[in-house]
Amino acid sequence: MKNPTHTRPKPRVRPIPGTMNKTEEAYGQRLELLKRAGEIRDYKFEGIKLRLAARTFYTPDFVVVTDDQIEMHEVKGFWEDDARVKIKVAAEIHPWFVFVAVKKVKDGWDREQF
Repeated sequence: MKNPTHTRPKPRVRPIPGTMNKTEEAYGQRLELLKRAGEIRDYKFEGIKLRLAARTFYTPDFVVVTDDQIEMHEVKGFWEDDARVKIKVAAEIHPWFVFVAVKKVKDGWDREQF
């Protein structure tokens, strides 16, 4: 007999590559302001795809170029376990990039560097 109170979890909605959600759009606007102010050189949405293993890739939300380094920025409202693992693995096997997670908060953006 089926349990009538049991509900199936909703499947995770996969974003369409090349399109931003509202949080990514807001962060893109922030990056544009930083570029115009000369604080960063440039940025690109989904500008690079990194191989982590056979048939496993990581596409950061934004590639951000500063005077000193190239940063991979991941914009998150909340973390899925696999996303946190991927950014940590990417940071370990691609040490020449700086990996940063950003989260929208009341008065700006929180940054976490990996």
